[in-house]
Amino acid sequence: MRYAIYFTPPAHDPLTLAASQWLGRNAFSGDATEPPAIRGVGLHEISFHTAIPRRSGFHAALKAPFRLAPEISEPMLLRHLMRFAGSHEPFQLPPLEVARLGNFFGLVPEIPCERMRLFACAVVQEFDVFRAPLSDAEFERSDPGDLSAPQFANLYRWGHPYVMDEFRFHMALTGPLLPRDSTFIEPALRDYFSPYLTKPVEVANLALFVEEEPGAPLQVHSLHPMGRVAARKIA
Repeated sequence: MRYAIYFTPPAHDPLTLAASQWLGRNAFSGDATEPPAIRGVGLHEISFHTAIPRRSGFHAALKAPFRLAPEISEPMLLRHLMRFAGSHEPFQLPPLEVARLGNFFGLVPEIPCERMRLFACAVVQEFDVFRAPLSDAEFERSDPGDLSAPQFANLYRWGHPYVMDEFRFHMALTGPLLPRDSTFIEPALRDYFSPYLTKPVEVANLALFVEEEPGAPLQVHSLHPMGRVAARKIA
């Protein structure tokens, strides 16, 4: 069993529903969804190019998947996550846009959001004591030979390379694409998601995702509301 602390909008948010349809799976229910009908892009092409993010579900990673430390139980993690979420006020991200991130596409804020970066850093630091150290196999799967020096240092210290100053908020929509595939996937993504990207995104909860066994799809275990009201409920 592995756990991850992510951001995702609520289950019935229009963006969540649209992204779940695009990816072919709803991370809240675990159910498969029918890909959208998009002119010029076959259903099999959408299914193929979304296979990697489909397993993870629609999310932005804050604390990447981790095994619990031997002395930590799931109830301990849940209690701390509820308290932590309740101690942070909700905030807004700038409107999102479809962007190329290396060789894949995802949703990113139109302008950088320093508050989100600092919040993500706080999540990584706060919950590191709950994480079991990476095994040798897990370390090698992170491909440390291709990392920059800061990324390697993050992997060694925090269990994931793309945290702290290397963090960039994104919600993946495809796996790696060849240049010829990007030419028709990119306009399809922009057309499909444009109705859902017209306003700021409310960051009002933290989501605990679980991976029941190695390679299994990640699924939302629970949402944890942020802010004073949430804090009073668990005090």
